[in-house]
Amino acid sequence: MRFSAAIGAGYTVGPLAGLILSAAVSAGIAADHSFPDDGTLLLEAKPMKDSKRVPILQIESKGAASIDLWCNSVPAQLVVADATITIILGSPTGKQCDPDRMQADEDLLAALQQVVSWRRQDDLLVLQGEHSLRFHFSSN
Repeated sequence: MRFSAAIGAGYTVGPLAGLILSAAVSAGIAADHSFPDDGTLLLEAKPMKDSKRVPILQIESKGAASIDLWCNSVPAQLVVADATITIILGSPTGKQCDPDRMQADEDLLAALQQVVSWRRQDDLLVLQGEHSLRFHFSSN
């Protein structure tokens, strides 16, 4: 009699444990795909000639952000709703760099203004518009 009760309990506990484990894994996956509220991200790009610098997106609380471009920096506000994003850029700093860096800044600013959606993919934040911009989460 006791053996039957133990088997019956196993049929109830097994599926329940599986359901709880599945919910926990799903919650972990969902958390990994949320928009980062705080963090430093590096643009997936090769540094320009004679430099180690690549653009950096620094996201702070409530959508405040700063973007270090190839030469200058610009403050920004990120407005995120579900998978859509609007990037409102402030005025860039006025540093003078070589023409290639200045043009790269202009190109990146134009690409940022065209961003309309975002997604997370592993350790990437992908900003999508006319061009996709891929930022890696910094491990520092």
